[in-house]
Amino acid sequence: MPESNTSAPQRQSVRKIALLLAAIGSIGAALTALWLWSSGLIGHRVTASRFTDVMEQSNGRIYAGFRRAHSKGVCVTGHFRPTAAGTLLSTARVFRQAQVPVIGRLSIAGADPHAPDASQRVRSMALVLYGSDGQQWRTAMNSFPFFPVSTPQGFFDQRLASLPDPATGKPDPMKMSAFLKAHPEIRKYDEWASSAPWPTSWANTQFNGVDTFRFVNADGKRQFVRWSMRPQAPFVAMNAQQRASVDADYLSEEFRQRLAEGPVRWDLVVTLAQPGDAVNDPSQPWPTERTQVLAGTLELNQMSPQTTGSCRDINFDPLVLPTGIEPSDDPILAARSAVYSQSFNRREHEISTGKASDATGQEDHQ
Repeated sequence: MPESNTSAPQRQSVRKIALLLAAIGSIGAALTALWLWSSGLIGHRVTASRFTDVMEQSNGRIYAGFRRAHSKGVCVTGHFRPTAAGTLLSTARVFRQAQVPVIGRLSIAGADPHAPDASQRVRSMALVLYGSDGQQWRTAMNSFPFFPVSTPQGFFDQRLASLPDPATGKPDPMKMSAFLKAHPEIRKYDEWASSAPWPTSWANTQFNGVDTFRFVNADGKRQFVRWSMRPQAPFVAMNAQQRASVDADYLSEEFRQRLAEGPVRWDLVVTLAQPGDAVNDPSQPWPTERTQVLAGTLELNQMSPQTTGSCRDINFDPLVLPTGIEPSDDPILAARSAVYSQSFNRREHEISTGKASDATGQEDHQ
């Protein structure tokens, strides 16, 4: 409506609404900037965009339409059944309904969606649990027991040190040496990676949410926690000779065979922190004697290709949480959320514009 046809009170009301919306927008932008700054992504050397750029550079190439990390995987679906003990820990609806629908993804580390499964040490599980109240719990877990570094800057520095030198095609030893000196906590992770046995299947792999969160119970009590998905399938180790001889897609082939025989299950085990535990440093494991609570069971019963499955267009952002679960001040959490968003937006743009890679890794511009 032209302003000349609007009464003065109406114009004043419109201006007030406009000012209010502008203020809300400014507050939202300020809070976002504050959140990103506090996580080390603004005001320092690292931004989510630059971090993702460096990931792409260290990967050697971009597989358009695929995730920038953990690119090879499969979609899975099933459900989660909470226990009474889980109900006591958190008011989240996912712990209070008999059965919770789940969409997830099983994957390996690395950026090549066509890499041999045995070429990667780390396996991953990402899930979305859909509460009947419309809220979601998204979580992204890995097979390592703790994070390699303690800060987003450390993870970024690790990526920088891993960039291949144009002259040799390999990382610069001096840069890697400087990184190791600046981040000695990664030696503990390297020891795990070089000595821990490899599981033969996704089904007998334990997946750990190495970051700390807070569960809030019905009395309003907040408890720092970490969680793991612990397999009901017995652990079987894979030796080096087996890794050298298995099929490139043995994980998905083996998992498909398991599903043909029945559902595959993991127990959600929640570990409760004690005073003095490192709640904001995911590179520091908690003592093994901490109280652990069986909070539910995950059951997967279907698998589909990630290029067409229900998980393809999901961003498994670990900060998408229901009421009753809160993030800690762990800076890695905010960094993961920001970088996941960058990766998601880039690949979704590639898919929507027809520039995604096809099944052979070639670019499809149809």
